[in-house]
Amino acid sequence: MQREKSIYTMKNNHDDNDEEKELLDVTSEINDDNAKMSSTKSSMADPKQISVKFLVLIILCLQNSFFTVLRRYSQGVLKETYSKHEVLCVAEVIKISFSAYVIYTQRDESDGPFMDHIMYLLKTSKKMLMLSLIYGLMNILSFVALRNVSAGVFTICAQLKILTTAAFSAAILNRKYSWVKWRALASLFIGVLLFSEPTWNSTAGASVADGNFMLGTSAVLIEVTLSGFASIYFEKVVKTDTEQLNIWERNFQLAFGSFPVYLLFILSSHGGEVGYFGGWSMMTVVLALFGAAGGLLVALSIKHGDAILKTLATAGAIVISSVFDYLILDGALTAVMILAGGVVIFAIIDYTFDPSPSPMVTKKLNTYSPEKEAKV
Repeated sequence: MQREKSIYTMKNNHDDNDEEKELLDVTSEINDDNAKMSSTKSSMADPKQISVKFLVLIILCLQNSFFTVLRRYSQGVLKETYSKHEVLCVAEVIKISFSAYVIYTQRDESDGPFMDHIMYLLKTSKKMLMLSLIYGLMNILSFVALRNVSAGVFTICAQLKILTTAAFSAAILNRKYSWVKWRALASLFIGVLLFSEPTWNSTAGASVADGNFMLGTSAVLIEVTLSGFASIYFEKVVKTDTEQLNIWERNFQLAFGSFPVYLLFILSSHGGEVGYFGGWSMMTVVLALFGAAGGLLVALSIKHGDAILKTLATAGAIVISSVFDYLILDGALTAVMILAGGVVIFAIIDYTFDPSPSPMVTKKLNTYSPEKEAKV
């Protein structure tokens, strides 16, 4: 009898183990199916995300193009002598006002008094203040570079911001790019460089008279590096925000921090050649509005895409603005520029519509537990 009981017990244990294995297999299959369904849903959402990114890219590209053409018309044809720092300063005031208006319209009654929220934004604007100082330093470095090297050298080195932005994106955000994207960025760099050929292939020397070539080159390389870092830093603040501030609140902080920086530039130059706010016209006001719109669109491009999207828009704007410059202002447009423009456009398309799958993050599947099953 005892022997029959032990055999019966062993058989029951063996049956229980088989049942547990079957349940484990079923659970694994369910998890696999869920993972596949999740992957399918994300792939279905990709076209919509790409459409939004592409729309923002086009709008930002057109804004940069019109801003460049209007600036050339203002200074090249109308010969206006306003201070560019005054235009940028007024643009920051417009961004502050517009961002504050959007914040006011989007707030709830439970958020408390509006001015209390504004004071909170100013107290928590240290991250954006750092970014404002970086932009101010970049402005100074640009001035030092152009005082010591030719426009051609400056143009060549300035295109490196395409690659520095991607490098900081990979280093700071741990973002992995496919070979298609890296190839597109390299093509973009080469295309923009060739498109700028009339500038850097001129008869002018590498450095200006009484200029220090090493100092000028170092200044522009540092500026390009800071440009890549600033773009990725802003993206990280916007997308990994522990304070849960939206894009308009961050825009308000950034513009408020940039305003005193440009104000210092205005005071140091005594308002430029024609004094404080001298040489202003309706065209100058339009330029200030376009400058403010550009700052707001850059923030939206980072929200809906990434910092590379802003770089793509800038590169595309170089091509479009040069075409407008040729059609309206009798600018140069050579065969090399046309071919290089095609390279730039195809590089932007390759990057935006990259068919390569995004890097997958593997998650550990839940293992079956008899105790959990018993609780259920």
